[in-house]
Amino acid sequence: MTEHLVDPHASRDLKAFIAGLPKAELHVHHVGSASPRIVSELAARHPDSRVPTDPAALVDYFTFTDFAHFIEVYLSVVDLIRTPEDVRLLTYEVARDLARQQVRYAELTITPFSSTRRGIDERAFMDAIEDARKSAEAEFGTVLRWCFDIPGEAGLESAEETVRLATDDRLRPEGLVSFGLGGPEVGVPRPQFKPYFDRAIAAGLHSVPHAGETTGPQTVWDALTHLRAERIGHGTSSARDPKLLAHLAEHRIPLEVCPTSNIATRAVTTLDEHPIKEFVQAGVIVTINSDDPPMFGTDLDNEYAVAARLLGLDERGLADLAKNAVDVSFLDPAGKAGIKGEIDTYTAAWLDR
Repeated sequence: MTEHLVDPHASRDLKAFIAGLPKAELHVHHVGSASPRIVSELAARHPDSRVPTDPAALVDYFTFTDFAHFIEVYLSVVDLIRTPEDVRLLTYEVARDLARQQVRYAELTITPFSSTRRGIDERAFMDAIEDARKSAEAEFGTVLRWCFDIPGEAGLESAEETVRLATDDRLRPEGLVSFGLGGPEVGVPRPQFKPYFDRAIAAGLHSVPHAGETTGPQTVWDALTHLRAERIGHGTSSARDPKLLAHLAEHRIPLEVCPTSNIATRAVTTLDEHPIKEFVQAGVIVTINSDDPPMFGTDLDNEYAVAARLLGLDERGLADLAKNAVDVSFLDPAGKAGIKGEIDTYTAAWLDR
């Protein structure tokens, strides 16, 4: 974990505002959200793993040299999720961490192939995430929805398995709303996944692939053209193509921006070089997200503080940023109106202090 990435520049008052601000999170990974406490507990359950059981040792373990190293470490944590009980524990604890940050709604990216290929029964997997989702909503008030994600490094076999799990009415979980594609981009061209996205979209799921995180703008174009992306995960390299930025702005295709993640995986060299300001200046809708927060030594509150500094935002600007995420989420209209009303009420009360 790269604790030095926590933004030291936000004022105490602004940090306090962010801490209480109702939020939605649209780009956060299931396994990548496992806290050091949960990772160490899972590692202790499965002592054959190379993942440290000491939470303090995870600080060094979660320090990445590049994106390939991040994927290697990420997959070692994935390997700790071996039973339905592991799945349920992880999901419920992720919801607890989100609720602590006033996240009212989250679309959690889940990679079921990683679990089913390790021998977890597919029905038991679905039951575990759904039980955790319903319990978390009842106990914490945080609404969870799922994005089922193809792990690109596992090839077309994983794409076939993921779309089958996502579209089989006997298995498809109630909370599933979208279909994604993650993992490495280099050597994993987006067009090959078109048939699988076509099937998911035909089944009523939204298309939200990662693109342009560690490759150039063409990957984003491919996601738009071949995968019919409604939102783009990261899209960092879009800033290098003015025509792409104009297209994203004109068609109101949001970018799910994860600033600290981009630094930790070395997709961007420094926060000051992050292109989020260029996105906003071009009229592109951006949402702020934490991606794999414990692995990157961050959380959603910190990402809002980073965005405030990079974009020069005050409380009203941060509230608008939070409403962006609600607006472009796949929550129902009544749910969106409720959270946006909470944001407005909270912001007005804060400014009237």
